[in-house]
Amino acid sequence: MKRDIILAGVGGQGILTIAASIGLAAINSGLHLKQAEVHGMSQRGGAVQSHLRISSEEVYSDLIPQGKADMIIAVEPMESLRYINMLNNEGWLITNTYPHVNIHDYPELETILEEIKGIKNHVALDAEQKAKEISTARAANIVMLGASLPFLEMEINQIEKALFTLFGRKGEEVVQNNLKALHAGKEIAEQYLVRH
Repeated sequence: MKRDIILAGVGGQGILTIAASIGLAAINSGLHLKQAEVHGMSQRGGAVQSHLRISSEEVYSDLIPQGKADMIIAVEPMESLRYINMLNNEGWLITNTYPHVNIHDYPELETILEEIKGIKNHVALDAEQKAKEISTARAANIVMLGASLPFLEMEINQIEKALFTLFGRKGEEVVQNNLKALHAGKEIAEQYLVRH
């Protein structure tokens, strides 16, 4: 098993929580893990990007070479396109369609979504809306994590355990809301695969 994943978004969208969830699940599954430094975390709303490398074999570098990522998980649509050159030919883009307009010249959303539609392997969903339907918009990142599950090659119970570890101290309601968000995202991605 080997997965090279780019996480993308803006500060405050929960990129570190996605990385921590996948990382904990990988370690608990006996896999090797390397994560590159996360950029942009010092500024809420600033661009964030992280490299996450998981393998059943030892991982020597924490940086993913251009064109070698198996997946991009983007919590912001414009940020998904910023790193699209990192994706390999068979890789998957899992992206939120809800924009975080943090610059004055943010492109037209329709233009961004059209470009995303042109990418062969992609799942695009409004994670914000789905999270609100379930519990709270704060769980949009976990909806995105759930949407990545069909492509991660990891057992969902390991991701669930990671969420218990990360959110357990915040109480049962927070844990359950995040589990609902995880399963909702997974269901959206599975429905997408059936349709395409």
